[in-house]
Amino acid sequence: MKLEHKFVVPAPVEQTWAAFNDLERVVPCFPGATLTSYDGDEFTGSCKVKLGPVSLQYSGNGTFLERDPADHHAVIEAKGKDRRGNGTATARVTARLAESGPGSTEVTVDTDLTITGRPAQFGRGLIQDVSNKLLDQFTTCLKTKLDTTPAAGTPPADTTPPADTKPSADTSATQDASTTDDAPPAATPPPPPDAPPPPTSSEPAAVSLNLGSTLLPVLARRAAPYLIGAALALLLRRLIRR
Repeated sequence: MKLEHKFVVPAPVEQTWAAFNDLERVVPCFPGATLTSYDGDEFTGSCKVKLGPVSLQYSGNGTFLERDPADHHAVIEAKGKDRRGNGTATARVTARLAESGPGSTEVTVDTDLTITGRPAQFGRGLIQDVSNKLLDQFTTCLKTKLDTTPAAGTPPADTTPPADTKPSADTSATQDASTTDDAPPAATPPPPPDAPPPPTSSEPAAVSLNLGSTLLPVLARRAAPYLIGAALALLLRRLIRR
């Protein structure tokens, strides 16, 4: 199954190429994907997919077969299988980057995809529609990461030196004496909790990709003509019987 995508990123081609080669930066932009390891041209990872009541978790590895920084061209081959044995997926991805204007890059992605198991029951047209929606989420995240435009309306930093508010020696002595005489007794510190709270991680938890919300609109759009035809046939049948 061959899939074709094309989109524009608001960043120079060299900056976009560097981002595509930084897997730790770009992989989190794909919904449900997690990078496990990365060494040279080899990498491993996983992707969580929820298809209605069915939960899939693909684990596998990938390799950069080609990587041409001069031509901004790369070929990646990735293979994975569901941990519960619900299917496998193999993809050969060819990406080409080209300058499309001042400060923008056009990205062309051609994917040769082979899937088995439950996801294989969906046809090419449906998978193309779903992949388009997923790519929209990916490009939105990538554009955010590559956007270096400063926020509008940011006030300039205040460079005025602070006023000298150091009190005189006599005033300080008077205040210290007053504070010492009127200070209330120190409060007893609260006892330590029975157990320390669990440590928090700075890395966000991987969010599984829920294809239910993505598939339903596509299925509804594709089924609409058949439903309308069935409704008209039923109406004509009732009119003829009368």
